[in-house]
Amino acid sequence: MQYPLLISTVALTMALSGCSDILERSKILPTSAEQPSHTAPYRTGDEIPATAYLAHGEVYNPESVIPPQCYTKTDGVNNPCYACHQSYHDEKARPNVMKDGDLQGDYAFSDLGLKNHWKNLFIDRTELIKGISDQEITNWVEQDNYTPFIEKMAKRNDWHGEVTPLANLAFPEKAFDEQGFARDGSGWVAFNYKPFPSTFWPTNGSTGDVMIRLPRSFQTVNGLYSKDVYLANLSLTELAVKGLEVISVPLISERVVGQDLNGDGQLGQITHITKQARYVGDARDELAYMLYPEGTEFLHTVRYLGVDKQGKIYNAPRLKELRYMKKHNFKSKQEIAGSYYREAKEKEFEKLPVTLYIGDKGVNNTFGWTINGYIEDSQGALRPQHAQELAFCNGCHKTVGATYDQTFSFARKVEGAAGWGYINLKAQTDVPNVGEEQGEFFTYMSRVGGGDEFRQNKEMLRKWFTGGKVDMQKVEKAVNLYELITPSKERALALNKAYLTIVREQSYLFGRDATLVKAKNVLERVDDSQAPLQQDKQFKWDMQLDWSKN
Repeated sequence: MQYPLLISTVALTMALSGCSDILERSKILPTSAEQPSHTAPYRTGDEIPATAYLAHGEVYNPESVIPPQCYTKTDGVNNPCYACHQSYHDEKARPNVMKDGDLQGDYAFSDLGLKNHWKNLFIDRTELIKGISDQEITNWVEQDNYTPFIEKMAKRNDWHGEVTPLANLAFPEKAFDEQGFARDGSGWVAFNYKPFPSTFWPTNGSTGDVMIRLPRSFQTVNGLYSKDVYLANLSLTELAVKGLEVISVPLISERVVGQDLNGDGQLGQITHITKQARYVGDARDELAYMLYPEGTEFLHTVRYLGVDKQGKIYNAPRLKELRYMKKHNFKSKQEIAGSYYREAKEKEFEKLPVTLYIGDKGVNNTFGWTINGYIEDSQGALRPQHAQELAFCNGCHKTVGATYDQTFSFARKVEGAAGWGYINLKAQTDVPNVGEEQGEFFTYMSRVGGGDEFRQNKEMLRKWFTGGKVDMQKVEKAVNLYELITPSKERALALNKAYLTIVREQSYLFGRDATLVKAKNVLERVDDSQAPLQQDKQFKWDMQLDWSKN
């Protein structure tokens, strides 16, 4: 049976409140109005390539918002689910009112969602990667595909999406200063954060980084750029999002800012800032609990695993993906609650997920954020993602209980002054989550029963497990996160090769996980009469970290 494309192109006034840009459809991203009526010239079943679905505008997976990890075979006791699905009944002020912790014990899938559409999980790529030499893959990952992409998009007269130039982004040591500020004056600021478990651990396939940018008025005072003002507003954003009262900051001049920020009644050089009613400088927005100010942008790169001559792992120049988010519309806690209620109501009436596609600008997640993404074409050049590929983003950045204002990374930033600078796993230890005592990654491996959601990373099992259980003594000997979650040279090269085969296939609709062999601990079809997890294996958790233990 063929299903209609559940991606709507909406009028400007419906999609981006307060935005005056004219939205036009990208030729690369077909809409429901552009669906060809003829049938694809392929036989039915697994032989239809992902590119055929895209070329003919036919939806492959209407439930692409269900990520591959949700099909993990838990055996009732192995729980990777808690990292996304959480309820916070005791925190009534928290804007995220999804309260989906019960999903740890219930498969609330639609009939279509019961089938696992992520076919790439079940492909053994051992033979596919044999023809790729170590030197070939090394040369591949060391190439900069971001700079030519930006240059190309900036010249496109028919492109109406964002263009995010950041000089030397492929080479972070050139792109950012010690505090993470982009050297090109673009306003992007990199921060050091703890990767989310465990999809974003290098040992499971990718490196990456995240940059934040606040609107121009948050960077200026009396119309002139001021790093003191920008640092103050970035720190106030951290206070707001994390729900803190005070935080350390790099040295800031209150005289430049024109405001007492540490509450001592004087204007001087400060190393701590307390929560304020409003942002400073030319920005006058009020701080909102666990919410970003309107206009906040994020840039997230997903990269290959770089391997240097000594076999050490680093963030490779080549990007697998470039991901972008912008808070185009500030929504109050009450308005956000309304969006959650609408989602719950649609699900109650058994409606399939709808992604609001807005042409070149990407998708509107209906919570105030615009999401866009770019991925490699078969030759390795970055390209805008197809509408079906973008729908995948809503699986994490729309309605899951663990997020802070629909985001992950900034709430996991190393707290205060120490967190301003490019991501550095060697400067982090396995600190616990707020309210817990043991290290987060140790706890995760204990609850999951492996070093990844699917329990198939054999290298992690050999390094950190004894007799099938995570070994606390081994984990505690790890001097930093780099030692804990980066792969060997051999595994890194193999993972890079496996992902390259997906690039050449352009089979992203079937999954982006670069698995080396066929997944064994993953369900191909869900039996929703069987609870995924026992009650005593379901957990309360907050993804924010207790950095006092670092």
